[in-house]
Amino acid sequence: MAKVRSSFQSKFVPGERLKEVIKYNQELAISGRRNLYTADDNQLVYHWTDKANGCIPQSGDWAEEKSTSYSLGDHACRVDIGVDFPLNDQVPSHVEGYEASPLQWGKDYQFLLEHSPAEIHPFESIVGEFHWEMNEIRKYYFGDKVHELGRKVRKLGAGGTSHGHTCLDLTTGLQEGWTGTLARIEESLALYRRLEHPMRVEYLEGLKLVCEGIISYVQKYADKARELAKAAEDPEQKKLYTLVADDCLQLATGAPQTYHQAVQYIQFAIMSDRIVGHGNGYGRLDLYLNNFLVKDLKEGRITKQEAREYLAELFLKVRGQHFTICGRLENGEDATCPASWIVLEAYDMVDDYNNMFFMWHKDVDKDIMLYACDVLARHGASVPTFCNYDLMRDVELRSGVAPKDAWKVAVGGCQWFCVPGMEYCDQDVNALVLLDPMWRAMDYVIGSGCEDFEEFFSKFTEEFQRTTEALRVFKDAQYEVQDRIWPEMATSLYYKGPIERGIDITGHRGVDYQYTSANVLGIPNVADSMHAIKKLVFEQKRYTMREVMEACANNWKDNEVMRQRFLHQDKFGNDLDEVDQLLVRITEMIANVLDHTYNCRGQQYRASLFQFQGHTATKVLPATPDGRYASEPLAHGCNPTAGRNTKGLLATANSLAKIHNQKFLGGTLQVELQPKFFDGKENVAEYIRDFVETFFAQYTFQVNLNIIDLEKLKDAIDNPENPDYQNIIIKVTGYTTRFICLAKPFQEEFVGRNNYGEM
Repeated sequence: MAKVRSSFQSKFVPGERLKEVIKYNQELAISGRRNLYTADDNQLVYHWTDKANGCIPQSGDWAEEKSTSYSLGDHACRVDIGVDFPLNDQVPSHVEGYEASPLQWGKDYQFLLEHSPAEIHPFESIVGEFHWEMNEIRKYYFGDKVHELGRKVRKLGAGGTSHGHTCLDLTTGLQEGWTGTLARIEESLALYRRLEHPMRVEYLEGLKLVCEGIISYVQKYADKARELAKAAEDPEQKKLYTLVADDCLQLATGAPQTYHQAVQYIQFAIMSDRIVGHGNGYGRLDLYLNNFLVKDLKEGRITKQEAREYLAELFLKVRGQHFTICGRLENGEDATCPASWIVLEAYDMVDDYNNMFFMWHKDVDKDIMLYACDVLARHGASVPTFCNYDLMRDVELRSGVAPKDAWKVAVGGCQWFCVPGMEYCDQDVNALVLLDPMWRAMDYVIGSGCEDFEEFFSKFTEEFQRTTEALRVFKDAQYEVQDRIWPEMATSLYYKGPIERGIDITGHRGVDYQYTSANVLGIPNVADSMHAIKKLVFEQKRYTMREVMEACANNWKDNEVMRQRFLHQDKFGNDLDEVDQLLVRITEMIANVLDHTYNCRGQQYRASLFQFQGHTATKVLPATPDGRYASEPLAHGCNPTAGRNTKGLLATANSLAKIHNQKFLGGTLQVELQPKFFDGKENVAEYIRDFVETFFAQYTFQVNLNIIDLEKLKDAIDNPENPDYQNIIIKVTGYTTRFICLAKPFQEEFVGRNNYGEM
């Protein structure tokens, strides 16, 4: 049988030790023990349910049955062992009675770490994994007011959960270690005690418990490794356990001094942050590690092979979390460094995945750009994912980020970005569903007898403003209680502001930049629908708006001729100016509305031309006037609806490039190519490079590029146990996963996409 993807050919061969680590971690992933679950179709579309947290816990009071939830794939750091936290009845908030306070939150966090085991597996040199998250042991409820509002605003097409989805900066932590961070907390605590500020004192007391809990947890690993080293008979295994013990002891008592210790610090930082919940990014990995790498290579403490293998272990553990490399430095120079190469080489070494973003700019090192394209060509799973650094920086500048901060920008998630350690962007978990204001505008036409498309568009704008205002009110209600209900204290350790101010990143003025961002669902479908309405209702007067509404409400039943007429109007994604410019007009309207919308922290809203999986939720998405059946997915993000872009990949790319991208917080060109696409092309890496650079030269954001045969992949849906399918990696929307670990509706949507065999 033909292969689903191109054959994997590593340029760097893992050693025998790393092969064992790879085997163990892949078994965890394939078995589903690293799967991440989300609640239901309403959560997918509106980013909010009565369970509050979009990515649901797998045990505890807030758990859902897996049979009624959707798997997002092997996308979690957490290792599921199938049991609740064993000391749940002894958690401080259960013993004392629940209080919405950062001090008690810190007590619960410290208790969870104190009673989580230190597990070190044979052959590992980078250690640390966990089995329970905070929302499995602690009440996670924003209050009746928030939940009542949530149910109301969902009816208007809005929703969102305030939790995670920001980006840490590990730079200071790598310089001072947790003991240095603890010292700063104690200094700030003494200040606010002297100033008699009880709220800030309480917060810092809780933050101190969090930091002390992490230090004790790392010490627990040092003790465990020492115990294993003492008992080990094999000299190589004893040496490995001793390395782990020495490095964990160093991290429990001071700052990392070596490259291996720095990688281990990053692993513990991510793990202790992810215990809070899912969704953060971790900044510019190459800049974190470069000084450690260069120093250790120069002093002969490490080889490049060892440097790659240590990072490869990190990638195997952190799963769906996002890193960034390259970009520019503060002076505008290319930021490519020796560690940038090691990061790419580490990924190239293992046939697995991470969510690695390569920040391209026109001055980026040409050799590393070509190598990055070569890595993608051979692995085929959009790793690295290419994004446009200069455009990302411009978006931050447009939002009001100071130039001295904007250069630090990094990708933090599927396609969104922020300034690590300085910006709490509340991104990827807020939704504006564009279909809802369109339906209300159509109702207006029916009720008013409007016969003018411009009046219809004006009403659509008014209704979108109404939806946006509903989101603002809903989010403000969350912001008013968030730093007491769910302070993100482990995350705040790696931010500039919380320790100094005694305010969590989720609290007012906890950090300098606190924008609210919202994913917008259905933009291409609304553009296609409104274009068809413009032609068939307003210009040709072939149908009334009531007839259109009724046909969609009945899923086009007994109206197939009508559906075909709406379906065969020009569609976005074919480089046709009339319909493309209508989409651009809609995006401009969205940007203008959000530019004039501010949260209760005094900072603006921003739109993202993306929605991670809501387009698949056909149970709650009715048929639309673009000729789409209710059973068919919507368009993914700002990409054309599958099957509508019939003029080829270049036409699709040109359509997306017409959007004024500097006004938005991301928007992805998603591309699935058949392996045969590259038949006869002598240098595939150069071909990918030329395409990416030509696309980015048009001021565009991001390219997700899968090289995979979707027709062959269909067989994997029904035969996931086939060994040939178990390690197929795909870039789904903005995140990467094993195909067999995805929920079936997501698999079916993926294989239904355009699969280009030629340009």
